[in-house]
Amino acid sequence: MTAPIRYATATAQPNIALVKYWGKRDDELNLPAAGSLSVTLDALHTRTSVRFDPALDADDVLLNGERDAAQTRKIGAFLDLFRARAGVETRARVESGNDFPTGAGLASSASGFAALAVAADRALGLNLASRELSLLARRGSGSAARSIFGGFVEMAAGKREDGEDAFAAPLLDAVAWPLEVVVAITTRAKKAITSRDGMDHTRKTSPFYRDWIATANADLGDARVAVLARDFDKLARLGEASCLAMHAVMLSARPGLIYWNAATLDCMRCIHALRREGAGVFFTIDAGPQVKAVCLPGHAARVAAALREVQGVEEAQISGLGEGARVEAGA
Repeated sequence: MTAPIRYATATAQPNIALVKYWGKRDDELNLPAAGSLSVTLDALHTRTSVRFDPALDADDVLLNGERDAAQTRKIGAFLDLFRARAGVETRARVESGNDFPTGAGLASSASGFAALAVAADRALGLNLASRELSLLARRGSGSAARSIFGGFVEMAAGKREDGEDAFAAPLLDAVAWPLEVVVAITTRAKKAITSRDGMDHTRKTSPFYRDWIATANADLGDARVAVLARDFDKLARLGEASCLAMHAVMLSARPGLIYWNAATLDCMRCIHALRREGAGVFFTIDAGPQVKAVCLPGHAARVAAALREVQGVEEAQISGLGEGARVEAGA
């Protein structure tokens, strides 16, 4: 009897880290060197379909309408983690697309691997718990562990060598503190150096890398308190400090890593000016040139209007806080 075709489609959203991690303690298991805290967005989406088909001789992966051999190998290795749990070797056809720029500093890998994890889990009938899905999503992308969940999410770096204590967990629901995020896109081009390569280069060459890691736990603990207390001013101080410290350690690598462009800097100056004028806003920037302005409820429209006037900003999109990865269809 021919084995059945099993498929599922899932959607996930990227998350933006307010307390950053930058660096791995284990490359093979993709274990972060420090914990992190993020918010999941609701305005940006990845939609991924997985179809396990016995007629396939190899995995077939289509990302944003294109095939890439390196990405196919990476996604195939990720699916092997699920195939091993299901006790099958069936190859899969994967189709995934984003409604926002890919590989440009907007956490497309986070939403991509979170959606893929949830879809593969449903298609193979594993019914894994959220914690296990977070652990597996981390193997594809460190930040994907956080996109399994919505709202405010905390990621534990863990201490175990096998990585079983390095997973994300919900911290606060989006409805409990409905902050908004203005995403200022300064370019749609892919970044020249991936986050994974940038982390590895920084860890190996920056004389300040250990100092960066040494400050992470205190920042994470303070940010956790700020979120639970809904203390925006404290979270703003911590969020900007974490962002700037991460980019400082990148700059201190040899040679230094510069992910910003001129519009990135002008957006930062604009946000500081808005805050001096009474707006509830602070910035954060990941490994890329895009700026995310985190706003108190009711302040995002003003912030977005100002950022649209910054030279080099192609788009300023307002997002609320979103939900975690979920299945749309499956059989």
